[in-house]
Amino acid sequence: MSMNERAGRDVTIAERVTKFILEEVIPYEKDPRNHGHGPSEDLVRELRDKARKARLIAPQLGEEWGGHGLNHRETATVFRAAGYSPLGPVAMNIMAPDEGNMFLLERVATQEQKERYLRPLASGAIRSAFLMTEPDGGAGSDPSMISTVATLSGDDWLISGRKWLITGAQGAAVGIVMAKTGEHATMFLVDMDAQGIHIERVLDTIDNSMPGGHAVISLTNVRVPSSQILGEVDQGFKYAQVRLSPARLTHCMRWWGTAKRAHDIASRYACTRQAFGKPLVDHEGVGFMLADNEIDLKQAELMIDWCASVLDTGHSGTAESSMAKVAVSEALFRVADRCVQVLGGMGVTRDSVVEQAFREIRAFRIYDGPSEVHRWSLAKGVKRRFRMA
Repeated sequence: MSMNERAGRDVTIAERVTKFILEEVIPYEKDPRNHGHGPSEDLVRELRDKARKARLIAPQLGEEWGGHGLNHRETATVFRAAGYSPLGPVAMNIMAPDEGNMFLLERVATQEQKERYLRPLASGAIRSAFLMTEPDGGAGSDPSMISTVATLSGDDWLISGRKWLITGAQGAAVGIVMAKTGEHATMFLVDMDAQGIHIERVLDTIDNSMPGGHAVISLTNVRVPSSQILGEVDQGFKYAQVRLSPARLTHCMRWWGTAKRAHDIASRYACTRQAFGKPLVDHEGVGFMLADNEIDLKQAELMIDWCASVLDTGHSGTAESSMAKVAVSEALFRVADRCVQVLGGMGVTRDSVVEQAFREIRAFRIYDGPSEVHRWSLAKGVKRRFRMA
């Protein structure tokens, strides 16, 4: 397929997504099942049934798994369109952590593991979790601090430890568990109903768009057969890097769409609401905020596309995705914050999706590494290049 043909294809799919989000998904935003720790399981199923009929389930995956085989650049166009509603990525089965887990499984899992876990995950029949972050001084922004341990027991492994902020664990069928194996780490595919896994509680968090919320989990001698090691023993950190850069970027894509939705609502309000004898948009204090939104949205869009193009070359994109994650998350938060301000009192109510956009995008500045950690990593690169020079 030529570059022009690919470009036309992703625009066509994005147009279908836009229509699907506007007509099928947005009406569900006020559904009483969309509250608390994320949309309920029956609402997720209902939305995914609609996406399946529209052939818009997990479009980024290869055709073997029911997708359209999109590259990163094409995925960016489609995911931005999906993010126009917080329920859009849920409906289309491109929400974190499932999207990142599918990306990793497609590249690392054995064929048997793909059939057992990736196929039902790709179809939207099950959900998954990624169990890495830990409380009590364990792994967080520094994954090397991982304290969950896996020890060999015959042909099986026994995993013990605690994990927290595990997105989607409640209701997930499978989890990718990162555990120490000696001086290194290994990834395990673990059935979430296995004996020894206990969800202690689901945390009350600032965001609520992800099914299952964010859980605290204890693992006590969870027995996992060696056939459920993902990849190779002791290579967990390497595989985490395979997942990390694309996952950072897909967060940027989805939340770009949410910020664009908030901006559209604020712009419509500013152009129709009168104050002091003229529309709000004609007051520079308001109009200039919307102008700054336009600038931030365009810069964020270009940053996403630039990083996606780097990933499409086969480059790991570690530094590029760090740059994009910082720049985009902070730009989109400025957009959401201005939208709340433009709407005034309405901006802090749930009469519009802007209030949710503000909360979700604020959390985004922490997910997949806070801005400070990415800046620290980039600064280390500056120092390294200086020394080499």
